[in-house]
Amino acid sequence: MSGSSLSRPASVPAASAPRPQRAVAPALTAAPLDYTYDGSFEGLLTVLFAIYDRKAAPNSIQPPQMLQGGLFAQTVAIETHEATAARVWEGLLRHMDQEARTRLFHTFLSEQPDRELVIFRYADLAMRSARDISDNYADDNVRRVQRLAQQMYREKHRMEAFVRFEKTADGLFHATIEPDFDVLPLIAPHFTKRYADQRWLIFDKRRRYGLYYDLTRTDVVQFEANTPRRHTDISATVLDEREPLFKLLWQSYFDHVNIPERRNIKLHRRHMPLRYWKYLSEKQPREQRCEPIKNKRPVTGAGSATLPPVKPVD
Repeated sequence: MSGSSLSRPASVPAASAPRPQRAVAPALTAAPLDYTYDGSFEGLLTVLFAIYDRKAAPNSIQPPQMLQGGLFAQTVAIETHEATAARVWEGLLRHMDQEARTRLFHTFLSEQPDRELVIFRYADLAMRSARDISDNYADDNVRRVQRLAQQMYREKHRMEAFVRFEKTADGLFHATIEPDFDVLPLIAPHFTKRYADQRWLIFDKRRRYGLYYDLTRTDVVQFEANTPRRHTDISATVLDEREPLFKLLWQSYFDHVNIPERRNIKLHRRHMPLRYWKYLSEKQPREQRCEPIKNKRPVTGAGSATLPPVKPVD
């Protein structure tokens, strides 16, 4: 028998074989720059590509209208390229899992003033680390991304619970919201699936755009910035004639499921903050007072039976 060892199947790697290492981001050796972009998430991903292509760390990453460059810093405008953005988005999975990558998108939607730099620092740390950084809470940026992602999830959950639609005369269900964060991209799948049998529009009053579902697909609809601001409520002339009745029925239901003896205002406001109340039908002034449902037999006195007597068993 010869001294050669048994060959290992090609599909099973040898125990001593080194694991492939992730590509490390290039060193940023050029002078720092101030980057500007169009404010979209695709634009920010294009900026991330430009940073490593130019090997120049960012002093700032801001839309043109928010740019506040330094005295000696150069300003570079980066044009958005969707193909480059898609390449960067897919490439992030080589350095972090899908959940961590999603948290970066949530950080962008949080609209924090320094969100672009937070995302860059998180991605740069991930690309320069030999291990997953999602649990490295000793790092300020990791903690910040995690905290913002939690706030976004909480706001998304509240919007899915607190949206109240009003039906217009042409059969469109309309709702107005004003969330702290830009959550419309996050709640679109929920409402598309939940209300697939009706046309609806959810309008973000603060950001002046909305989601429109036409029974086949959900699209983003943009409102012109120079149009006059609309009132929160829809004009009564365009509402369905039954809408006031629907509102009254909802308020009546809310009042009747309420248990006064278990009233806890502090807990109620924690689960349903005051800033949402102006868009909730049950929190609007009552046009008609709701009386308790009188479906219980009154007790006339001690020992008096109001139910039929029980027949004794022989």
